[in-house]
Amino acid sequence: MSDLLPTHIYSKPAFDGVSPDDPALTAIHANIEAYCRQHHDFRFNPADPVVRLHEPTFGAAEIIAAVDVLLSTRVTMGPKVRQFEQEFADAFGFSHGITNNSGSSANLLAIAALSNVAMRNRLQPGDEVIVPALCWSTTVWPLVQHQLVPVIVDIDPVTFNMDPRELERAIGPKTRAVMPVHVYGNPCDMTAITEICRRRNLVLIEDCCEALGAFYDGTPVGRFGAVGTFSFYFSHHMTTIEGGICVTGDFDLAEVMRILRAHGWVRELKSQAPYYEQHPGIDKRFLFVNQGYNLRLTELQAAFGSVQLPKLAGFVDARRTNTTEWQKSLSRWAEFFHFQRETPKARSSCFGFPVVLKPDTPFQVQDITAFLNKARIETRPIICGNIAEQPAMQLCEHRVVGELRHSSRLMHYGFAFGNHQAVDAAARDYVTGKIAEFMKSRGLAG
Repeated sequence: MSDLLPTHIYSKPAFDGVSPDDPALTAIHANIEAYCRQHHDFRFNPADPVVRLHEPTFGAAEIIAAVDVLLSTRVTMGPKVRQFEQEFADAFGFSHGITNNSGSSANLLAIAALSNVAMRNRLQPGDEVIVPALCWSTTVWPLVQHQLVPVIVDIDPVTFNMDPRELERAIGPKTRAVMPVHVYGNPCDMTAITEICRRRNLVLIEDCCEALGAFYDGTPVGRFGAVGTFSFYFSHHMTTIEGGICVTGDFDLAEVMRILRAHGWVRELKSQAPYYEQHPGIDKRFLFVNQGYNLRLTELQAAFGSVQLPKLAGFVDARRTNTTEWQKSLSRWAEFFHFQRETPKARSSCFGFPVVLKPDTPFQVQDITAFLNKARIETRPIICGNIAEQPAMQLCEHRVVGELRHSSRLMHYGFAFGNHQAVDAAARDYVTGKIAEFMKSRGLAG
């Protein structure tokens, strides 16, 4: 019998559930569908061309799911969150999924749990964690916030991921963990990285926030380490608007993350009884056994995610097709452009389409991005660039190994444009055509 805290001890919502047969609800659904048909066309329009960094992945079905939750008035974390967690875990073979309110919070929760006093062999203040220079800021900040020391290493210029040789070179007497980032959905060389971690007895933490739906050697990213983190931000492969999830095969780690996620209490634990037995004099509803945050996902977001998840594979397929076609069409300028290459044995989920200018290219990133932006092709830097160059790093203790020249090159000579489910052949041709116009204007026609 489950020892989960019974839901009836919470305040009962004003109206717990909606009836699908209610004529008023049927009319609301029909109006939402009609509105979306009229206003939500995010396909590329050659008559009014624009290629954004992202277009919404959701439509009437997700909006209806969220509205139904609102009408039920049961909106805070509950059964729909647990359902979505299980659906996500089942989809990729994860043992445990712990949702939270962002991919950044997923990183925070993972590091907080691995550093927590409740964990055996926890990460201790002063321990070093090796990270790639090409990463997002919230790959690093949870380490700093838990008094761990980021050790920054360079990337492989072909895959854009942490270079295993640089990883090995950076290991020192204080090194306790490695946190690779699967950059732009391209899985790292997990054969090499997992072997180094096994041989050196290092904790492996996977930042998969850009890599939903990516696989390495047939295994989903996130399943190689002690914990993996994913993001469901609006502009990512699928969305819960804001949101994230931590995945792990370690039951004890999962339970600590559930405690830390919500105030330090035991309400969402899979195994609550031992805590009740240890503290019989404290009300079960408000039993706090550890530190905690409030990083919870809402029922609205979970309902969104349950509709989005079955679409993920199709979204990834579209991105992979775009990547293949762009690499073919832009290869005529291979003398000037370098593209990210898929890691051997990997299946990238192709978060965006990054481009790096080669040495001696007779124009700057600002020149080509300004041209593309004027043509309404949105561009952006590649993640944070070299995180070691960001001024905020001067405020915290860290260690840099090597010159980080490949990461710096991507920072100063790289850019990306949108690659998502709404990009079709016409959109690809438009981007390629505008790049051709730019190259011709520079006397570099391919």
